[in-house]
Amino acid sequence: MIPTTPLTDSFGPVDPVVLVPPQKAAGEQAAAAVLPALPRRRVWQVPFDCVTAAQAVDRIEALVRRGTPSYVITANLNYVMLHHQQDDLREITESADLILADGQPIVWRSKFGQLKLPQRVAGSEMIYDLAARASRNGWGIYFLGGQPGVAQRCAVQLKKEYPGMRIAGIESPPFRELTPQEQLDQDRRIQNSGAALLLVAFGQPKGERWIHQHYKRLRVPVSIQLGASFDFVAGNATRAPAWLGRLGCEWAYRMCSDPKRLVPRYWSNAKFLSRALVNDWIQQVRDLKGCQTP
Repeated sequence: MIPTTPLTDSFGPVDPVVLVPPQKAAGEQAAAAVLPALPRRRVWQVPFDCVTAAQAVDRIEALVRRGTPSYVITANLNYVMLHHQQDDLREITESADLILADGQPIVWRSKFGQLKLPQRVAGSEMIYDLAARASRNGWGIYFLGGQPGVAQRCAVQLKKEYPGMRIAGIESPPFRELTPQEQLDQDRRIQNSGAALLLVAFGQPKGERWIHQHYKRLRVPVSIQLGASFDFVAGNATRAPAWLGRLGCEWAYRMCSDPKRLVPRYWSNAKFLSRALVNDWIQQVRDLKGCQTP
């Protein structure tokens, strides 16, 4: 039974929402130890897997069936900027089992080279594909993060659209570092939930850091930081029209909807992008001069 009691600011999930996982089929228990490597392309020094949205979901299913704890990064332009500014993110990114390009400028920049990214893979769209795959396979999803009440509304909405999906847990922790006992309790809830997917909404780069720190201990097959996806599904925020996304202008729509928070962020992103493109041009000129040198 899906809980409907609103979440509060207190620590812990609603009522607590941890359901007994169903028994795995014999075929799911036997998983390959190593998956075939995906082609990777570096854009502005950040590695990205060259996959479509459908291929990304297929890969995540393969990771779930493998059963070994792993994590996925959905990297937009803001993440690429942070990757350059904060040294610890490089190890976090390189250790990910799947790195997706969640930004149209990243995809466009990849076109200048032999190995191209086929398309943007938006986390805010992939969350629906993951729920559909979970429904088909009877997987449990643990929803962690967001403002109080948002994770629950997101989980309930996805369950309504994809009835076969199992809600393994819903939790909105406080916006502070947990005490050792609170962390231990949270670990146990997630470990005992039987979740196939742990969806985290802590924001960038807090979510990626948190997953990298905890994912092995939590023993969930796949963990993903999905940013504002909970808000989109819950109805707290509105996605930009699809045509704006194709033009790479979804940021403008979002900025107008939340200017106080997003104007400074997108201004920083724009300055980073400008510098990156100038550096690309300088490097291109140097390469051409090198080719012309007798």
